[in-house]
Amino acid sequence: MGKITVNLTVNGRAVSQQCEANTTLVDLLRQGLDLTGTHVGCDTSQCGACTVHLDGRAVKACTVLAAQADGSNVVTIEGIGNRDNLHPMQAAFRQCHGLQCGFCTPGMIMTGIELVNQGQADDDDSIRAGLEGNICRCTGYHNIVRAVATGARAMKE
Repeated sequence: MGKITVNLTVNGRAVSQQCEANTTLVDLLRQGLDLTGTHVGCDTSQCGACTVHLDGRAVKACTVLAAQADGSNVVTIEGIGNRDNLHPMQAAFRQCHGLQCGFCTPGMIMTGIELVNQGQADDDDSIRAGLEGNICRCTGYHNIVRAVATGARAMKE
């Protein structure tokens, strides 16, 4: 495979990155741009740890080629808030103890934000259904669902 150039806006910043044509978006973000908050868990779109927003939609970056994202806007967990100014969903995960080891948390948060933006975080059942593609091996999901509900209320305020 040959090298290609991918031009993106990542977390509000224009970037141009050379990579192999078969490079996945998650690898471009982690290895090419050093945005390691997006995690690689399964490489098969099962766990959701690599979820980012691509042109406003949550996608699993392990199954999107970087070339497919050329010209797009990508938002990663690093782009939604920071230690001094957490996104409401990040603050809710901290407040509700919606994380334990933290590996799945970036993907859960990014998915949770999309659920709110799509009007699919109205009750526990809709949140559970919306999080179905994200796997957590630590918490048992109760606190994650509570965190998304709390984050949804905060985002609507």
